[in-house]
Amino acid sequence: MDRKKPHLGTVQETLLIPLYARAVENRKEFPLLRDARAEEIVAAIDYDFERFDGLPSLTGSLLRTVLFDRWVADFLATHPDGTVVEIGTGLNTRYERLDNGRARWFELDLPDVVDLRGSFFTDTPRRTTLAASVTDDAWAAEVARGNGGPFLFVAEAVLPYLDETDVRGVFALLSERFRGALLALDTAGDGFFDTQEEHDALSKVAARMRWYCPDPAALTAWRPGIGVLASHTLTSLPGPLVEELPVPYREMLSVLAAQRLPQAEGYRLNLLRLP
Repeated sequence: MDRKKPHLGTVQETLLIPLYARAVENRKEFPLLRDARAEEIVAAIDYDFERFDGLPSLTGSLLRTVLFDRWVADFLATHPDGTVVEIGTGLNTRYERLDNGRARWFELDLPDVVDLRGSFFTDTPRRTTLAASVTDDAWAAEVARGNGGPFLFVAEAVLPYLDETDVRGVFALLSERFRGALLALDTAGDGFFDTQEEHDALSKVAARMRWYCPDPAALTAWRPGIGVLASHTLTSLPGPLVEELPVPYREMLSVLAAQRLPQAEGYRLNLLRLP
C-alpha cells in the first residue's frame, strides 16, 4: 500500500499526536475509547509516529478527547438537530464516534490539513469541511448560513497555539455571530506553558504554544456575558466520567492527583457559554 506523506505546517503537525494516541488505544483490550478509523489512518500515513511511543501525553490527549466527546454527546442529547463545529479538526473522527444522524457538522482547518483530510474523509449533506483559519470571519458566515443553531464549537488543542490577540479575536467573532453558543477549549497555564521545551510530546515537534491562560475564569472579563460552565484539569475530571474509565486509568489518575504535578495541574479543559 502506498502511504500518504503529510505536508503540514509547524503547528498543524501536532494533529498527528492525538491521532496516534487514538490509534494505539484502539489496540488495547480495555481502551479509553475505540477508534478503528484512527488506526486505519495512521497505517496509511508515511510519518515517524514511533517518536511518540510510550509518552504519557498520549494518555493526556485521550482523556481530553474523552471529556470533549462527553460534552458533545451531552449537547446532542439536548439539541439533536444542533450544529457542532470542530475548530482545527485535524484528523479527528468525532463525527464517526458521536454523530446522531440528525446534527449538522462543520470541520474547519487550514488548507494543508484539509488537503490531507480529504484522503480519508468525504463531505455529506450534514457534514461540511471548511478550509480556512479560525481567525478568518468568512468561515463563520458559511456556518451561520448552514443552520440556525444552537451551536457547539470544539477547539481541541488549537487556541493555545495562537497569539492572545488572535484568541481574543476568535472569542469576539464567535460571540457576535453565534449568540449563546457553547465553546469547548483547552488552556495552558502555570507549570505547563513554561515547560514546553521539556514536554514529552511537544519536545519532539517544532510547534510551541503562544497563548498563556493561568485562570480560565479570567476569560469572563473578555466580553460581558461569557460564562464558565466547567473547568477541569486532567486529574479533576467529572466524577461520573472517571467512574466509567477502565480501572488502570482510574488508579493512574488517583496517583497523579495526589502528586499534583505542575504540568498536570497547569493544563485545563473548559466549557464556556458565549454571550
